[in-house]
Amino acid sequence: MLELPTGFRDFRQRLLARPDALMLELGAGGELLVAQIRAWLSLALLALPLANQLGGGALWESLAGLSAVTVAIVCSQLWLALARRRGRYGWLPWATTTYDISLTTLALAGLATQSPPIALNSMVVWVLYPLSIAMTALRNDGRLTLYAGALAFGQYLLLVLLVFQLTTPEQRISLEYGTVTVSNQVQRLVLVLLMTALTAAIVYRMQRLVDLSGSDGLTGLPNRTWLVHRFQSLLEDARREATSLSVCLLDLDYFKRVNDEAGHPAGDRALHHVAQVLSEQLQPGEILARLGGEEFVVVLPHPLGHAWERAETLRRTLAAHPFVDEPGEPPRRLTFSAGVACWPQDGSDLSGLLRRADARLRQAKRAGRNRCLARDD
Repeated sequence: MLELPTGFRDFRQRLLARPDALMLELGAGGELLVAQIRAWLSLALLALPLANQLGGGALWESLAGLSAVTVAIVCSQLWLALARRRGRYGWLPWATTTYDISLTTLALAGLATQSPPIALNSMVVWVLYPLSIAMTALRNDGRLTLYAGALAFGQYLLLVLLVFQLTTPEQRISLEYGTVTVSNQVQRLVLVLLMTALTAAIVYRMQRLVDLSGSDGLTGLPNRTWLVHRFQSLLEDARREATSLSVCLLDLDYFKRVNDEAGHPAGDRALHHVAQVLSEQLQPGEILARLGGEEFVVVLPHPLGHAWERAETLRRTLAAHPFVDEPGEPPRRLTFSAGVACWPQDGSDLSGLLRRADARLRQAKRAGRNRCLARDD
């Protein structure tokens, strides 16, 4: 069997995979931006039927254009209202992309009933296909880009086939717009495919950049940047569902000794060991991130008491799994001290919660280390 290059396999897998939480959060912001662009473009389209009429165009063309633009403006305001409810509707990007592509097809179909050359040879309306495909890049979802490209290709191909089937060669000729030919329609279909490929490459590149900026290079865990972007949506979910949200800030005890005695490469491997042990103990909805150095944070969708119990479980588990750098070397017992804070009583945002958790962490250090505190002394 022919083996695909590794880079191409990664490209394909990423495009077809569901975006992670951070990509979806960024995509929600992109959907709002697309909705705003769509609203402004819909208003700008009012100039087209006016320009057509002033330029001596047929009245029916201007009236048809005005009707289509009016519908577009109303719908664009509806999509904008839904997009402002950030991240609430997972189906919204798919619905709006279907709308953008299908509205373009309907506009072309309406023109084709009056003059096939205008519908199939004019660029004014057709260019909305590649524009709609390009805007999917703002949603950070490769699946959406591929869907938009396939939908535009399929709908336009169907329109072309119907025009060639239902019209005569004479009807496909225009002094102003030229002759509708198979070759120029194939060219347009190829342009749709090329635009889809280009946009997919942009989405892939954006995903890679987000991965690099949102992941810790040593442990592979989410980093501070990822946590800052993601935490606000976690708070909104907790507020909407009337649940609690806690953060556990933990710092490894006497970790400097590992670096001093075994060297920094061994210290890096110890950090990777800690990340692996703690990650394996996480329950659904719990998130482990590395803030830097030997400091980690665990986001727990639990009230304060339950969050403290989970932090204690993680602490005991790490202590029970010593780090062995190389075979034959004595194991190193790693422990951590931690402070736990809970929304909303300990803070209204990530910064406030981390400050309270850090204060309790320092209390745990002063009290002898290797312990978790969830209340102030």
